[in-house]
Parts: sequence; structure tokens; C-alpha cells
Amino acid sequence: MSGAGRDDRVVVALDVGGTGMKCALVRPDGVAVRTERHPTDAARGPAAVVDTILGIAEGLAAKARADGFTPVAIGIAVPGVVDEARGVAVWSANVGFRDVPLRDLAVRRLGLPTALGHDVRVGGLAEARLGAGRGADHVLFVAIGTGIAAAHVVGGVAAVGAHGAAGEIGHIMVRPDGPRCGCGRPGCLEAVASASAIGRRYAELADGRPDAPVTAAAVAERAAVGEPLAAEVWRTAVEALADGLATGQALFDVTTIVLGGGLAQAGDLLLVPLRAALHERMTFHREPQLVAAALGDEAGCLGAALLALDTLTADRA
Repeated sequence: MSGAGRDDRVVVALDVGGTGMKCALVRPDGVAVRTERHPTDAARGPAAVVDTILGIAEGLAAKARADGFTPVAIGIAVPGVVDEARGVAVWSANVGFRDVPLRDLAVRRLGLPTALGHDVRVGGLAEARLGAGRGADHVLFVAIGTGIAAAHVVGGVAAVGAHGAAGEIGHIMVRPDGPRCGCGRPGCLEAVASASAIGRRYAELADGRPDAPVTAAAVAERAAVGEPLAAEVWRTAVEALADGLATGQALFDVTTIVLGGGLAQAGDLLLVPLRAALHERMTFHREPQLVAAALGDEAGCLGAALLALDTLTADRA
């Protein structure tokens, strides 16, 4: 402690994506005192990306000390398959990682306790404890963007799974005769209802018209003003998403479902019909509250910091 009761501890937090990194110094109460953004430049290869991650973390730790803060831990979030127990980025197509011992590399370079987490799981952790799911003990966070993934958070802890792959709700089969998913199987939820799938389906049905929108946001806007094709594509995606969420509710029995990712930015254009469709699918299951994420693209950084603080507390216990 320094000053009159001031807690000067901060966590160096990084949320690593295929294009960019969102970075922050986060206090134990979840408030970011400094934020930065840096390019990932994944095309340079995984070794260069690791060096960039560690260099940025080192720089943030130095800035923290210069500003009178004490960095106590590092939290890093990456996409793909993450073995949190071993601190290894097992696989990530976006970043090119294959069995990268990122936690040990960070400890060796910076000498600070480090936690490595999955980007969606830590985002869900932040939304459950600091954001739209705050106050609920059972939260399902669903990120809908290029793909669809989820985090099941119970009592402020996100389930990891036996192999670090919990939360792949995007690969629930919702349409057996549907489009083939990137995983190789037809009809997965993300092949029908992800933002990329919505844009792709509209373009296919529009028969290649030059003015055909290719983004889910454009489809939502056209549906809102009554364009029949856009309305049908949007309805189809909402129905499939409701099927996926109903399956999630049957499995997890949560009080709150928080929707994040790019598609959630459609707001009521998504939430209103999705709530109605989900309601229709409820039988004996308790209907969850369905809300939009509150933390935006800061969730990954904040969640990485929370994970690091949890790990630090567990290590000291």
C-alpha cells in the first residue's frame, strides 16, 4: 500500500487476437488505469507474436512502476484451445500457436506470476463478475462473431473442461441438413447463426447482386426496414440461435445468458426476436434472462486480469 489507504496493485492484462491486442493495467477492483492497443501481426509467425506479447507486457509493467503502481501478476488471454492448468496455448489458428508454453515464458521474462486463459472464457468471467451478469451466480456468456463460443460461469468461476475446450456451443448441431461448418460437420450453430454465416447466406440468396450486403449488421438493418430477403435470413439465424441457446439452457440451467461479440451490437433487432423465440422453446426449463454484454471489447482484458488475481490468491492459499 502507498498513500492514505491506496491500493497500488495492478495486473498487466493482454487480450491477444489475430489482428490486434487490447492491453491494460487493471486494479483488483476491475478498473483499468491504463489501456493500450497494439497490432498482433500474426503473419510474422508465432515466435514473433510471443516476443511482441512479452515485450508489451514488459513495457506495461515498467509504465506501471513509473506511475507509482506495483504490478503483481500478468493475465494473458488468447483464442483457440488453451490448457490453463499448464499455461499452454495448445492451438490457435488466428495466431498460429501450437503448444506454446506462454505462461512459463512470461514468468521467465518478467518474473511475475502469470495466468493464461481462453479469450471467450475470460470475457465471460468479466461479464459475470463486472458486467451484464453481475449478481447472478449462474451465467452463460455467448460470443457471436465470426464463430460462436460460450463460457459457463458458476459462482464467478468459468468452467474449463477436461481438455481445455469447454464452451464450444457453436458446434452444437442445430440443422442436420444445413451448411457445412469449418469443423467439417454440417449444420453447426455457427455455420448458420454466426455473423459471418448470416452475411454469407444473404449474399448467396441475393444471387451476387453488386449491392448485396455481406455483413450481418447490414442484413439486420435491411431486415428492420422490411426487405423480405434480409428478414428471412435474419429470422432463420435467430431461430437457429434460439435452438442453440435452448440447448445450452437445458444443459446448464443458468439464470442469465449474456450475448457478446459483434452480432450482439444489433441490440434489440437481435434481442427482441431472440427472446421471443427462446421463450417458445421453454417447457419445464426455467427461462433465463437474456441480456446484451456490457463491457464491450474491454471484457477480455478485464477477465484476463481477474483470472490472474484468482490464480495469485489460490497460489497463496
